[in-house]
Amino acid sequence: MRMKTGVEQSVYAILILNMLPEKAVLPGEAISQQLGASPTYFQKLLRKLVRADLITSVPGVKGGFKIRKKPEDIRIYDIYVAVEGQQSLYSSSGVLHDMLDLEEDSCCLLTDLMEEAESSWKSVLKRETIASLYEEIKVGFKPKVQELEDWINTKMVL
Repeated sequence: MRMKTGVEQSVYAILILNMLPEKAVLPGEAISQQLGASPTYFQKLLRKLVRADLITSVPGVKGGFKIRKKPEDIRIYDIYVAVEGQQSLYSSSGVLHDMLDLEEDSCCLLTDLMEEAESSWKSVLKRETIASLYEEIKVGFKPKVQELEDWINTKMVL
């Protein structure tokens, strides 16, 4: 399994929006530039995050984006689902059925194993939130976080 960069970019975009003062917004172009993301692709990601009610879009000349929920209520899994959807990561293609020439296509040895692995993976993503990640970066990268806050102050719109 390989996660697309859209999930990573979305998590960090929401982390940036989490750092905004309450009434401020940040233009999507500024965020995409800060993350090194393609502006066109990034706009699609922002729309997905808005549809998932994780961020809000404010239209107009002084428009931009802001976080919609409390950071402790935004799980990393929520962001993953907003970007990637809820489909299962594994789907049996019937190889066992073909290999053993089974009459019924009803079993797959890997299905239960993959469902258990996916359940574990999801539980880890569900326990981490934007708030918990923000606390980690504040402690681990304090000077760089200050630089990011300074950048946000120059790009935000009130």
